[in-house]
Amino acid sequence: MNSLQNIENDIIKLTTYIRNKYPELYTFLDETPITISFSNNQSINKTMLKDYLESLEILLKRYSETHKNK
Repeated sequence: MNSLQNIENDIIKLTTYIRNKYPELYTFLDETPITISFSNNQSINKTMLKDYLESLEILLKRYSETHKNK
C-alpha cells in the first residue's frame, strides 16, 4: 500500500505533467473535489488523496482520448 507521501508525490507528478502537456486542462484542476475539501476545513486523509489521484488519472485519460487530433 502506498504511503501518504508517495500518493502526494504521484499527485504532484501528474499535475505537473498535465500542466506541461495539457495546460488547457490544467486550468480546470482548481475545480476538483479536493479543493472543496480544503475550503471546508476538512482533514485530508490517505483515502481522499488516493481518490483524488484516481480522478486525475481518469480525467487525463478521457481528455487525451477525446483530444488526440487537437
